[in-house]
Amino acid sequence: MATRTMTVAQAVVEFLGRQYTVDNIGGVAYRERLIPGMFGIFGHGNVAGVGQALKQAQVRDPELMPYYQGRNEQAQSHQAVGYARHTRRRATYAVSTSIGPGSSNLLTGAALATANRLPVLLLPSDTFATRVADPVLQQLEHSHGYDITVNDAFRPLSKYFDRVNRPEQLFSAMMNGLRVLTDPAETGAVTISLPQDVQAEVFEVPEEFLAEREWRIRRPEPEAEDIARAAALIKSAKRPLIVAGGGVLYAFAQDQLLELAQATGIPVACTQAGVGTIAWDSKHSLGALGSTGTTAANALAAQADLVIGIGTRYEDFTTASRTVFQHPGLCFININVTPLDAYKHGTALPIVADARKALVALNAALGGYRVGGDLETTIAAEKKRWDGIVDEAFSTRHHPLPAQNEIIGAVHGAMDERDVVICAAGSLPGDLHKMWRIKDAHGYHVEYAFSCMGYEIAGGLGVKRAVIDEAARGAAANRDVVVMVGDGSYLMMHTELVTAVAEGIKLITVLIQNHGYASIGSLSESLGSQRFGTAYRELDAATHSFDAGAKLPIDLATNAESLGVKVIRIEPGPNAIAELAASVAAAKEAREGSGPILIHVESDPLLDAPDSESWWDVPVSGESDLDSTREAYAKYTANKAAQRPYLG
Repeated sequence: MATRTMTVAQAVVEFLGRQYTVDNIGGVAYRERLIPGMFGIFGHGNVAGVGQALKQAQVRDPELMPYYQGRNEQAQSHQAVGYARHTRRRATYAVSTSIGPGSSNLLTGAALATANRLPVLLLPSDTFATRVADPVLQQLEHSHGYDITVNDAFRPLSKYFDRVNRPEQLFSAMMNGLRVLTDPAETGAVTISLPQDVQAEVFEVPEEFLAEREWRIRRPEPEAEDIARAAALIKSAKRPLIVAGGGVLYAFAQDQLLELAQATGIPVACTQAGVGTIAWDSKHSLGALGSTGTTAANALAAQADLVIGIGTRYEDFTTASRTVFQHPGLCFININVTPLDAYKHGTALPIVADARKALVALNAALGGYRVGGDLETTIAAEKKRWDGIVDEAFSTRHHPLPAQNEIIGAVHGAMDERDVVICAAGSLPGDLHKMWRIKDAHGYHVEYAFSCMGYEIAGGLGVKRAVIDEAARGAAANRDVVVMVGDGSYLMMHTELVTAVAEGIKLITVLIQNHGYASIGSLSESLGSQRFGTAYRELDAATHSFDAGAKLPIDLATNAESLGVKVIRIEPGPNAIAELAASVAAAKEAREGSGPILIHVESDPLLDAPDSESWWDVPVSGESDLDSTREAYAKYTANKAAQRPYLG
């Protein structure tokens, strides 16, 4: 067998540069790079290993494994996840870190990727495999287990974890890691720990390992018997409801979902990850479901006797903490490529299959079936009611500061249908879920499985990278990417704006300044805790309280300007919303490659979005001296009574 002499790190870089994802959707073939580039911040651990290998590749073959800078390891992983979601899990980035804090900074990114079922390849450096220089700088030491390192913390956060203690172990580690990375049922964070001495160690690498390799995305067919049973259950139902999750999008099944809804009249409600599976103005679309849902979706869910879950993991926001479905004879059909999700809620029929292939089969099996006219009348009435509520929320003006509803409406109105909105944490995701009107399947990107503060700008940058690559391949025309972020999340992690400046990437950010944590403030108030600790205020030393002091004299617009970002300030007043809409439109007109643009606008955090007429289970203290807490506990007990004990 022919071999080449190289270091472990050089083998990693060359191997990853020759891996391809292949897919086939309805006869349309796809083949692209699985790992189009690598992020890295270098320190001891990877500077002489992966860092040297990337530099060598840059000199010899710049296209083999392009290197990208980042300002925080966690943010780098968020960029990779944003890229992966927009490419429908067909591609992602690798992230290399130094040992110790460099590696542990990736932990949140690993948890986010795995919670969202999105692929990212993490290559944290580790301490010496030989222990020749123990303990090295930043090494943990445990008396009960000397083989434990910081990187062991990745084990519960990763879908695959391996540590390459000998060069020869690299082959199986990489093969198994990429197998998981490209498996729709298993994907998430793949972590391959690379000790710093092993990275630089020389060994003989088979040419076969370094050759081009294709990884086909598995899209399993449904069992014919399962489809027949599903069709029979649907035909016997009086008020069926489809719950569309992110699995519909990852399977490219939105057309088949629309075909099912149009042919049968079954209404469709969407999870956070499932927004975009059906256009908001389709007469079959009820919009968002659950705690952050529309009144239309929640009203129909309460009456549903059959729930057809497609590509959803039934997160507690989706089910309103298991209170949204109230029919006494309710049963579930769950279509999912992941068995864990297909079997949830003690389903009457789990169908472990690709969503698109299952929908194609189900459409054929349901030929001629249609729901009753009374259900379609109810759908139309509830949809009209909710659309009117949103129209009013978007058009009502508040002074001196606007409500977040108005800001969302203005940004939405200024964007094109194909543009992408990015969000992750705070009050914005819930408000966007219920009110954002989406038509394009790629137009809504809200990270809500982990709802990670700080994801927005980094994730948005990853999405923009995917959009740029899409346009370069001629796969799609360019789209603008608009990040919507609150001041709390911005302060958590905004430094990837510097990355956008360095690369001239046009990323539009709408920064909403409300001087605190609006979402948790509202939640705190509803739970009787009086918005404790959620406002950005100066400390009152006498009471040791941050609740009533003066607003902090921070200027986030100037902060962004200091990073090299073009900033547009929206001044408070009666023209704020009109100016915001015009500013977003103007930002869209900026040329690609001109760098990031940030629009700063203030809002009133005490003005809420329209009510979803639903609930979210967050326990309230059962004993308190505070009247507000006792009142909240009484409401909590009443809501708890409606909770259903679904199996599984």
